[in-house]
Amino acid sequence: MSAPQGSVRQQTLLWVAQRASAAVLALCVAVHLATLIYAVRGGLSAAEILARTHANVVWLVFYTVFVLAAAVHVPIGLRPVLAEWAGWRGRSSDAALLGFAMLITWMGLRAVAAVFA
Repeated sequence: MSAPQGSVRQQTLLWVAQRASAAVLALCVAVHLATLIYAVRGGLSAAEILARTHANVVWLVFYTVFVLAAAVHVPIGLRPVLAEWAGWRGRSSDAALLGFAMLITWMGLRAVAAVFA
């Protein structure tokens, strides 16, 4: 008996990627929110926050990792939703979700570049 969508190996790899990206996202969201709360409570405006992050390599790497984790996590999570709600399975679904992952990556990295360039 085969897995509902793809091989057992593929399902296992997707499961691991989903959980690993969730762990990275949890850490990134916590750091992001804590930093924003700290900055705002410290009286910094959005412009002052952006001025401090501009050209800071540490924040550039942090937000790049954040974007990449989201680009992995979201399409894998949408895969079973599309299968269950829309009945969309197979290669066309996987191709569309890969395209969506690429779109998330492109948009996210453009935002990171705009803030840190």
